[in-house]
Amino acid sequence: MRKVLFVCLGNICRSPLGEAIFNSIVKKKGFEGFLVSKSCGTGSWHVGQMADPRMREVAKKHNINLTSRSRQFKTNDFQDFDLIIAMDRKNKNDLEILAKEPGEKNKIKLMRDFEKNKQNPDVPDPYYGGEDGFENVFQIVYKCTENLIKNLEKNS
Repeated sequence: MRKVLFVCLGNICRSPLGEAIFNSIVKKKGFEGFLVSKSCGTGSWHVGQMADPRMREVAKKHNINLTSRSRQFKTNDFQDFDLIIAMDRKNKNDLEILAKEPGEKNKIKLMRDFEKNKQNPDVPDPYYGGEDGFENVFQIVYKCTENLIKNLEKNS
């Protein structure tokens, strides 16, 4: 089984979306039991909360349900997950600082590393923007997640 962890700042917008999209695609492809994902944030501000209502609404329009509750990244996540997907360079840097054992840094990738013809290395944080920002993030994360799963299929 391959375990993927999606990470953003507060775990209420981008990373729970990544988790939900990943699990939805995995279910459609019949890969349950082979691929699984969770999400978390580098910060602790929203621990225990559901995803931002605006993100849940946009996801719902695309038949994706965000049901996870926010949690903060723990150093043992390096052992529990095979791949750690940061939504932006700041979160990737924060994760790299926490990596202590050999090989832990190698598990950390940027979400947009899985995007063809990427224009920006970061998935933008839609928190302070309008609904169009949430839709934009949905489209980016969906495409990247599809490519991530294809990549995992090829390398299994």
